This record gives sequence, structure tokens and C-alpha cells, in this order.
Amino acid sequence: MAEAFKIRSVAGAFAAFIVLAVPASLVTAVPALSQTDAKSVVDAAKAKGVVGEQGDGLLGLVSGSADAATTAAVTEINTGRRKVYAATAAKSGVTPDAAGEATAQLLVKKLRPGEFYKPLGGSWMKK
Repeated sequence: MAEAFKIRSVAGAFAAFIVLAVPASLVTAVPALSQTDAKSVVDAAKAKGVVGEQGDGLLGLVSGSADAATTAAVTEINTGRRKVYAATAAKSGVTPDAAGEATAQLLVKKLRPGEFYKPLGGSWMKK
């Protein structure tokens, strides 16, 4: 119970920070895309059903593959998210996985109808 509360507290504190992207200072840049470009590419891919949110707090490719720009954007954003989850874990005493999973709960709530998500241990589902 205390662990669940701690995870929710961590997620709430960082929700605005992590929602769809992270600050450029925390991201290892993919040369062809800026952080803003990566977010735009991912937002468009989410709307098309190509990219979705996963239960671990990372983005995933719904069909397993996508064009190079989409794949690069997903990689860039996931790299940034992993760094934020690790920093969150170090500060709050939870694991990076717990920080990612708590954030995933918030991200799924923000998905628009028709966008995809994949719960831990589950299959892709349309909201």
C-alpha cells in the first residue's frame, strides 16, 4: 500500500514534466530531429494508430515497425523518458520501472479516442 502511494505521488509530481516529452537537456538528440520535431512526429503517428503508449511508460510501435522518421522520434523520446524515470527513481526511492509504470497510468488517461495503448503483459488496445 505504501509503495503504491509512493508511486502515485511520484507520478503526480512529475506528470506535467513527462506527459509526452521531456526537456531537450535530458535527451540524447537524434541528429535529424529536434525535440519539438520528435514530439510532432509522434503525435501524428499516434493519431494514425502507428505509435501508442505502453504500460512501462515508453512509446511503442503498434505494428512493430514504422518509417525511419517515426522510429527515430520514438527512440528519441523513449531515451529521454528513461533518463527522467531513472532520475525520478534516484530522488524518490522507487525503481525506474515503477516510475515509468506510474507515469504510464497518467499518459493513458490523456490519450484521445482511437489512440492505442498496451497494458503491461497485454496486447495493443484502442482507447
